[in-house]
Amino acid sequence: MNKTTGFRFPHLKIRWQRFPFLLLAGIVNAFGVTIFLYPVNLYDSGVSGTSMLLAQVTPEAVPLSFFLILLNVPLFLFGLRRQGITFTVYSLFTVTVYSVSTWLITEVLPIDVSFASPLAGRDLLLCALFGGLVSGLGSGLTIRLGGAIDGIDVMAVIFAKRMGLSVGSFVMIYNVALYVICGIILKSWILPLYSIVTYAAALKTVDFVVEGFDRSKAATIITVHPKLVCDALTEHFGVGVTWMEAQGGFSHTKKAMVYFVVNRFQISTMRDIIHEVDPTAYITISDVADVFRVNQDT
Repeated sequence: MNKTTGFRFPHLKIRWQRFPFLLLAGIVNAFGVTIFLYPVNLYDSGVSGTSMLLAQVTPEAVPLSFFLILLNVPLFLFGLRRQGITFTVYSLFTVTVYSVSTWLITEVLPIDVSFASPLAGRDLLLCALFGGLVSGLGSGLTIRLGGAIDGIDVMAVIFAKRMGLSVGSFVMIYNVALYVICGIILKSWILPLYSIVTYAAALKTVDFVVEGFDRSKAATIITVHPKLVCDALTEHFGVGVTWMEAQGGFSHTKKAMVYFVVNRFQISTMRDIIHEVDPTAYITISDVADVFRVNQDT
């Protein structure tokens, strides 16, 4: 119950139907790391990459899965108060699946990942690219479902602002430091440099999964003929348009700001329609990751 408004937030409850997809996300992430990265000593990002480094410099009796649990679980529990119980449960479940799947692939299943990737051999570029793509798919799916698969994301949310950094900058600095340490320990920069390729591929894949491959576009239109513009857009596209009163900062002329969401293929048509109605209209276009419509009956 929100004490200020009195409304309940059912979307913050744990949704059990998400767990099969979180299970899939953990398995996919483990597949990308153990099949493509771990066999050729490439490094994932964040806590996962740190665990891979520790698994290399410690006795072979200590598996990668041990460090994944050891490092991730305390970080997610530390962030429980900030991130909430739902996020923490989703994340811990996925991390557990990720760790168990990693242990099964590297220690139990008859898959030889001790020397080369079973699918890409010793080709470092292929391993870096596909390792990043597949692990990024698992990470992105976890984030889209409301969790995270790496504890460094939680630390970034908690500490980045205190350090005057964005969350993305905090994670990037951590990863750069990790790869520098790997280079120093290995006395070679080839594997850390290829690991940066892995990081870039994974980051882009996460963006695609979380935000969508074909993102919508939001048009902000400044016009002196808002009704004509809205009527024309509604008639052509068959959807509603939102507009609000505005005023020119220099001329003090009464205007309106129209907000309209389209896909990338409709931008040109929208622009032509607007300028036909109001040749002086000012239009800006920005990316929209997701569009949600609230059910009016609820």
